[in-house]
Amino acid sequence: MSFIVIFILVDLFENLDKFIDKGLKLTIISQYYIYFIPEILKLILPLSVLLASLFTTSKFVNFAEMIAYNSSGLSIYRFMSPIFIFGIFLTILTLYFNGWVVPNANAAKFRFEREVLGKGGFIGSQSNLYFQESENRIIRIENFDLVNSSCSNVSIQKFKKNSMIFRFDIKSMVWDSSKSDWKLALTTSRIFDSSAAKEKMLIDSGKFLHDYQELKTIALSPSLIKKKETKPDELNLTDLKEFIENEERTGQNVVKTQVDYYSRISYPFAGLVTIIFGVSLSSNRRKGGAALQFGISILVCFIYLGFLKISQTFGYNGDIPPLLTAWLANIVFSLVAFYYLFKINR
Repeated sequence: MSFIVIFILVDLFENLDKFIDKGLKLTIISQYYIYFIPEILKLILPLSVLLASLFTTSKFVNFAEMIAYNSSGLSIYRFMSPIFIFGIFLTILTLYFNGWVVPNANAAKFRFEREVLGKGGFIGSQSNLYFQESENRIIRIENFDLVNSSCSNVSIQKFKKNSMIFRFDIKSMVWDSSKSDWKLALTTSRIFDSSAAKEKMLIDSGKFLHDYQELKTIALSPSLIKKKETKPDELNLTDLKEFIENEERTGQNVVKTQVDYYSRISYPFAGLVTIIFGVSLSSNRRKGGAALQFGISILVCFIYLGFLKISQTFGYNGDIPPLLTAWLANIVFSLVAFYYLFKINR
């Protein structure tokens, strides 16, 4: 709770001028920070678990209970097992929390920023959208209205090497949910024959998108357009995976999104790593006591987060596979933690 208050105060001082300029009431500002709390919890949970395991074990050490425990011949692994089992349940809970609860809260937070603070425009209407729908097919939408599920001034172009194969210019199209297809109005189609150096142009109206042979394989819907314009932080794990698969089918570079997807799964397991660190750090008496252990714990967490960000940078650049990028910090710190724990037990 202390960390949550610190995060909110820092962000409040950063955005206070915007809140005052907009004349927002305290209840509206409070609503914004309620949306912000799940993201804070996601970030601070590994540190909280580290401190909890550290202080719990320190109590045993301070009251000489660890001496009695060690005298009975039991290992540090047996002592750590109930804490670790609790950590496993917490990890499962955090996986769900980070995968579904946090994205929903982020979506509400970003919507608040767009609608109330005026950051990034209104989600209900978007303009000048460009999609590389497949490896050699480009779609441009001048205006997209999510409320009415309609687009205006749409251009669909297909290329082969440096030559254009066809171009469709559509004045407007409206989504027909019963047919799961777009109903088009005033469509101009131009088919280019490079071998014969000629083109065929037709003007139609009232047809559907998939009525045209050239456009039958296009996978485009209002929800998909919305997802393409939605930040990955707003998508839950299921939607994010579907988004990555759709982008892969169209030949897009999804390395960065894959790193974010796998990182969202791997990050909750940091709590298990920090439990091992916490127990091993606090199970031995040392000069400096709890204050020194607290300082070491904070340092370990900052090193972990720094290592995580550095490895993500390499992953975004394609130097490290996305899956390995997401788990690299956990693997390295687990090896260090287990080595230290083994050393103490011996």
